[in-house]
Amino acid sequence: MPELPEVEVTRRGVAPHLEGRVVEEVVFRREGLRWPFPAHIAQTLVGQRIEHVKRRGKYLLLGFAGGTLIVHLGMSGHLRVLPPGIELKKHDHFDLVVSDGAHKQVLRLHDPRRFGAVLWHANDDGELEQHILLRGLGVEPLEEQFSAELLYRATRKRSAPIKQVLLAGDIVVGVGNIYACESLFRAGINPKTPASRISRARYEKLAAAIREILAAAIVQGGSTLRDFIAVNGQSGYFQQTYFVYDRAGVPCRNCGAPIRQIKQGQRSTFYCATCQK
Repeated sequence: MPELPEVEVTRRGVAPHLEGRVVEEVVFRREGLRWPFPAHIAQTLVGQRIEHVKRRGKYLLLGFAGGTLIVHLGMSGHLRVLPPGIELKKHDHFDLVVSDGAHKQVLRLHDPRRFGAVLWHANDDGELEQHILLRGLGVEPLEEQFSAELLYRATRKRSAPIKQVLLAGDIVVGVGNIYACESLFRAGINPKTPASRISRARYEKLAAAIREILAAAIVQGGSTLRDFIAVNGQSGYFQQTYFVYDRAGVPCRNCGAPIRQIKQGQRSTFYCATCQK
């Protein structure tokens, strides 16, 4: 599943092609993906200007004067910006055709597993942050509000393993499975450690590791494991620098001990029992 770095790479890729452009056509090729596509959205958006392209967690937010188009890539989705007339592929489910007055471009959503989403939140529906998909999200890990103190204070009554707390997304958003494993390794914290037992000093290391890992992943185009490609069609290559994720049985790059794999909440966790205490 695309995680925060992959979605941010996508946002940075599509924003220059969308911001300031006017929607000329909206095309849906099925009734919906994870949820039905918004009714009458074509009538709402055609002729409207895209004011900005932002990200909240793993959601892309295309801002218009009257509301926000919320796009989620699901488990296997990716967005491409293409010239008009490019031949359709199987699983190309949604097009947003935009123009700057001289040239048209097509924002196309490709989603083989169909767990993605395209939803509309009108300004009349209330504050965007109160949308059902956004209101429970924690702070953004690459913004100033995220800190070791936040992690420490928010976990005093959380007995769940720290890896599970990070994945929950209600304290800090967007630290998915891959980057949680890598961040905990860099911070030297065992993923099974109860969150409430981690000290301020260790949370300082973890907060720094999360920022560093996510920032590095964005620079390297995210991770490409199965389906994710960037807007320009290129694969990310952060997976080439993994220390623990998907390296079960392989010697640790630091100490040489074999990387272990366990299940936590139906997700695979990878760690080094020697380096992570």
